[in-house]
Parts: sequence; structure tokens; C-alpha cells
Amino acid sequence: MTQLFQLRCPQCQRYFGNGPLTLCEDCFSPLEMSYDLSSIGRLLSRAEIESRPQNIWRYAELLPVAAEHRSGLPVGFTPLLEAPKLARRLGAQKLHLKNDSVCFPTLSFKDRVVAVALSQAKAFGFDVVGCASTGNLANSVAAQAARLGLEAWIFVPSDLEPAKLLATAVYGAHLVRVDGTYDQVNRLCAEIAEDRHWGFVNVNLRAYYAEGSKTVAYEIAEQLGWRLPDNVVVPMAGGAQITRIAKGF
Repeated sequence: MTQLFQLRCPQCQRYFGNGPLTLCEDCFSPLEMSYDLSSIGRLLSRAEIESRPQNIWRYAELLPVAAEHRSGLPVGFTPLLEAPKLARRLGAQKLHLKNDSVCFPTLSFKDRVVAVALSQAKAFGFDVVGCASTGNLANSVAAQAARLGLEAWIFVPSDLEPAKLLATAVYGAHLVRVDGTYDQVNRLCAEIAEDRHWGFVNVNLRAYYAEGSKTVAYEIAEQLGWRLPDNVVVPMAGGAQITRIAKGF
């Protein structure tokens, strides 16, 4: 590997460099981000990390964004709180709760993944970005896009409650209600990304977007004194977050 990070097919083991790509052109497997950890290990130390501002970019070498493109609203380094009463109730010796609802511009963990995806969108030269969403992701994309000077288009199912999108409208994003399910909205976004060459965080930027979730693992390890927890419980929908937290550890 000649770069610190690049896309790789986990099935064929073929490398694809960096670009707004989703699938391997040979076997159609989803592409994943791969890192030159040996080189990164020579650049990074615990002391260096601890000296940096308390946001996700303190782990910058382990994220797929080049130094000159790390920008946007600061996010991350949320509190890790000990919960002794709940631990006793559950029969655990020690329990910590990761309060991932603070230190974020839109009060959602989605700000982690969007910060990475839209920073890389700027690197790729996208002027327009977007997403398919049912709420939190829409707000995060709208907020980060506004900060970065990008035009944002948010596509949502038509039956989504209007209250979920109030914040999205405040940031000046274009809102499009689609008569269909979330899966149908997502497929439409994939078509638009191809036809108009827009950057969609959960479509052609997904490999970069998902990597933002690793920062939860990095923060937990650092906040525990650079030790790994015995177990981690993660709420799950699509499953990207729990797999990237495992990758981070």
C-alpha cells in the first residue's frame, strides 16, 4: 500500500485508491477502508493524541481524510460516565455509559460519520451533497454542509413527521419528500448520485462515512486509560456502527 488509507475489496483484496466508490468492479462486494497501520504507528503516539483538541480529529491519522481537508463543525470526545447504581442493578462489577448526545452540533452520533464523509466530499471536489434520511442524518448533513459551504439536498419518505425536519430546514438544505419507503428513497439517491455526480454520504461516500463511528472506540479506550473494555453494548439499526466500533478496538 502506497497511501496511508485507500479503498479495498475484502473479497478480491484489490485496492482502488480513493474516490466516491461503493462496490468492487470485479465481484461487486462493498468496498471497505484499509490503512497502512505500520506507517501510521510511526507517526502517532498516545502523547501526541492527548495533546490535541478534544474532537474526532485527534485521531486523524486513523480516519480517511487528508490533513488539508479536515474541517467542518467540531464533533466528538463525548463523556464516558461511570454508572455504579445501574451496574449494581444489572449485577455488573463496573459499568460506564458513553453519553453520545452531547459535544455534537445536532446532538446526534450521526455528526461523527457526517464530519468524515463531508470533509472527504470537499476533497473530492463535490459542490453538492445529500443523503437519504428519516431524521437525524438529515439534520447532521444540513448542518455540516452549511458550515463547509456545500449545497445540501435531503431526501426523505413522504410520511416522515414534519417535526423531525425542522432543524434541517433551518440550515438551508433542500428538502425533497419522496412517495415511497426509506429503501426506495435510498435507491433514488443512488441514481441521482450517478446521474448528477453529487456526493451522498450514505451512498457513494459510505465507505468514508462509516469510518467515523470508529472514533467511539478510540475515545472509550483513551477515557479508560488506554485500556479496552471487557464488553460494549451498542444500539443497532443497519449495523455499521457496531462493526466500525469493533474495527476501532
